[in-house]
Amino acid sequence: MAWCFNPMPMETLIPACAKMGLQAMEGIDVKWYPLMKEHGLKVSLCSGHGFKDGPVNPDNHAMCTEKLKGAIDTAVKWNCPSVITFTGMSKKGIGFEQGTKNCVEFWKSVIPYAEENNVQLVLEHLNSRDDSHPMKGHPGYFGDDVDHCLDMIKQVDSPNMKLLFDFYHVQIMNGDVIRRFRQSLPYIGHLHTAGNPGRCELDDTQEMNYSAIIKAVADSEYDGYVVQEYIPTWDDKLASLRHGVALCDV
Repeated sequence: MAWCFNPMPMETLIPACAKMGLQAMEGIDVKWYPLMKEHGLKVSLCSGHGFKDGPVNPDNHAMCTEKLKGAIDTAVKWNCPSVITFTGMSKKGIGFEQGTKNCVEFWKSVIPYAEENNVQLVLEHLNSRDDSHPMKGHPGYFGDDVDHCLDMIKQVDSPNMKLLFDFYHVQIMNGDVIRRFRQSLPYIGHLHTAGNPGRCELDDTQEMNYSAIIKAVADSEYDGYVVQEYIPTWDDKLASLRHGVALCDV
């Protein structure tokens, strides 16, 4: 996940990722896709609308439609399997049931375009508890309960509508991540990792046992990407990434 390594130049990060044996990158501007391809890296996920302004508010539906359809077109061009979507932040005056209805109706309106292009939309569940950093937690995010996100996905009722299961966010909001991963597996389309607390490396400074988590993923029928989305704390950020890659190579 390239944004985590800012301000490292992409000219440094991209070849380093390829050298480590990574298969793909995401969270990176489209302008870098040709350089990624040059180094044998695929695009694992394309971005559409952001996490703040989402379909929970119907005022955002036109914008989200335009952004997601554009991202689906980009995904087709670069042979990327997935486009990310979010619920957006809760809005005063829009209750839980109405917000859920707004999201489901919106995704039902867009999912036929994803189906036609053989691209999956992956809804990311985000934690709303961590207020220490703008990218470690998202207070006010509507889709902060992974079970609620799964319920909305089931209501959309399309094989192209999936869950982005981020172990970091699920651990903070719901816990029991290995069991939840296994139970949610039929609806999971993408995986993110990070240590908790702090969205740090997958090392012994945090509470999750990623050796067991990754083994559970490897032993399952999941065949998508496992993406490193932690914010490096080590002085040598590339050594940090090599550590994460080695831990997840099982």
